[in-house]
Amino acid sequence: QVQLVESGGGLVQAGGSLRLSCAASGSIFSINAMGWYRQAPGKQRELVAAITDGAETYTDSVKGRFTISRDNAKNTVYLQMNSLKPEDTAGYYCAADRSFMVLTSGSANYWGQGTQVTVSS
Repeated sequence: QVQLVESGGGLVQAGGSLRLSCAASGSIFSINAMGWYRQAPGKQRELVAAITDGAETYTDSVKGRFTISRDNAKNTVYLQMNSLKPEDTAGYYCAADRSFMVLTSGSANYWGQGTQVTVSS
């Protein structure tokens, strides 16, 4: 089993920045891919960004504003969010899986509890 714990959410004004962190523990040898999803009220969950060795992906709406990174020594993945917009407001969830393809399909084996990001206009 893998446990994921997110931190770093909060309230920020439009144009501001936040950095989310997700620390993995447990059977981390089974993880090759990590990423972030978000879900706003009344909307479907969407992939924000994901990372594995040699590959990253971002949803179009965050390209150029968000950056995903991973510190393997700390078993932690980060999401640096700059130039935040009110439409970025959502619950952000960390996800992890052995497979990058499975993770980006939305069927990751491991999920965190989520952290709320609220962007005020």
